[in-house]
Amino acid sequence: MKISKIGFKGMLTLTIAGLGCSQDGGAGKQPPKSEKKSATSEKHEAHGKGPNGGVVFDLGKHHAEFTVDHDKKECTIIILGEDEKTPSFVSSKDLMVTTLETKTKEGKVVAPLTIKLAPRDEKDGKASKFIGTDPGLGNVADFEGTVFGELDGKPANGKFKE
Repeated sequence: MKISKIGFKGMLTLTIAGLGCSQDGGAGKQPPKSEKKSATSEKHEAHGKGPNGGVVFDLGKHHAEFTVDHDKKECTIIILGEDEKTPSFVSSKDLMVTTLETKTKEGKVVAPLTIKLAPRDEKDGKASKFIGTDPGLGNVADFEGTVFGELDGKPANGKFKE
């Protein structure tokens, strides 16, 4: 089999070089990171404090607020609307919260927690408030962790940090 005057190595070099080119004739350059961000991701970078005094974070395509009542040893996740203030009702059987190890102001270690949260204000198969309890929540500490579950039939997860 005759390949031509440039030979097999030359064909391989041309093929590989061609793979790196974009259709507009450029060298397949990626846009700078600042151009890659969408308006949505920029909008979600800083949430701040929620309407109930907790921390607001993204939970899938929803906003949510994480709060702790240390006296009751319970935590609450509230699903919020686009305004990050109004409760938003979703269909979900439960949510799971996992926290990282943390410390109290006095230096007491609080072990990681895994807490199942059940819907509290359910009506017509939807809820906006999910509550779970664990003795570890009685420790006054800044909690950080992950929330996951199924919201409106789709998997959702998010990270929070007090």
